[in-house]
Amino acid sequence: MLLNQFLLLSAILFSIGVYGVIARRNGVAILMSIELILNAVNINLIAFAAMQGDLAGQVFALFVIAIAAAEVGVGLAIVLAIYRNRKSVDLDELDVMKG
Repeated sequence: MLLNQFLLLSAILFSIGVYGVIARRNGVAILMSIELILNAVNINLIAFAAMQGDLAGQVFALFVIAIAAAEVGVGLAIVLAIYRNRKSVDLDELDVMKG
């Protein structure tokens, strides 16, 4: 596969992820969209690393995967706490921080 094809796939995944973060109001859907964005970044890192024959990009992609796993764990815990208190995960209904 050419580098352009990986970059096109990454751009499509990134765009879908950004659209999901902006358009969705469900907390779980937003977390899934953030995962798409992070996976798009990983594809770019691995594609450029493979093109240059360097392992640094692949190692950095592993760090991104570890951070994404931690982000999902914390995010799902927050969404679960919101659901227990509000019986909904719609982020528009959250106004606890508003004065």
